Amino acid sequence: MAINPFSKPHSAQNVTDYPNNNTYFLVWNFREEAGPVTIKSVFQGICALVINLNNSALNRFPDSKASCVMGIGYDAWLQLDLPRPLPKELKRFEPVTGSKHSAVSTKGDLHFHIRADNKSLAYDMAAAISELMSPVADGVVEVQGFRYWDSRSVLGFVDGTENPHGADRDRFAIIGGEDPSYQGGSYLFVQQYIHNLRAWKSLPVEEQEKVIGRSKEQDIEMSDELKPKNAHIALANVGDDFKVVRDNMPFGNVATNEMGTYFICYASTFSTVEKMLNNMFIGNPEGNYDRILDFSTAKTGSLFFAPSLELLDEFGG
Repeated sequence: MAINPFSKPHSAQNVTDYPNNNTYFLVWNFREEAGPVTIKSVFQGICALVINLNNSALNRFPDSKASCVMGIGYDAWLQLDLPRPLPKELKRFEPVTGSKHSAVSTKGDLHFHIRADNKSLAYDMAAAISELMSPVADGVVEVQGFRYWDSRSVLGFVDGTENPHGADRDRFAIIGGEDPSYQGGSYLFVQQYIHNLRAWKSLPVEEQEKVIGRSKEQDIEMSDELKPKNAHIALANVGDDFKVVRDNMPFGNVATNEMGTYFICYASTFSTVEKMLNNMFIGNPEGNYDRILDFSTAKTGSLFFAPSLELLDEFGG
């Protein structure tokens, strides 16, 4: 399948929208026994559905800040015979293994990121997607995220403080002329973290702040002199020229104490995400890993590509 990179303008999906109150994160994997013709037909239908869901939400509830972003994994891209060459940095995510902690790799064919202030609207979008996907694919991840106070994780610290704003959101999240065939697209990377809250809460606040590198109440970054070298923000931030747009959300089951953070980011280059993961899990220097990993375990890890709206429309047939 070939595409003309200059045939249309390149409009991004809603990858730079700000987090809102309710989120569904869905990962689906195609079943081989469904057959390539059936899978291709459902894929075309799901591309059209995502476009329709966004248009309908905008028309019916213009103030709801509702959207659905779809990402496609490397294996699915090949299976569906999507355009060649592939986006320059789309590949199977390889585990990042440090001396103590690992960023695991898990299979994901399609990822859906649904946002809405109205939970009913988010649910309806998720249900429509699931109805279409279930005959040919298995839903392997369904996480319902929620806004916790002033955008804090369940660890109690504000999440996403380093996010870019304004025009920088497009700059760091959306592909431009460096990959002409895929302008308007974005690399989408996700990890589902489970926190050891009992261990975390046993730490005094002052010690928690050293793990993160910020004050807990006011979200003020520590000075370089006071900030530990293994603090989260010392390792997860790899420079002002290497940023991503995060849209993390807390989730969990209070009864089982399985509370966590769904890490999700959009990036114009996946190599930026790799720098972050290497710093966090291997360490900088090696062995100086991110101390937050002593309290947060990555259960999933998948890379996807979120094509432009025009390309998504072409995929929909």
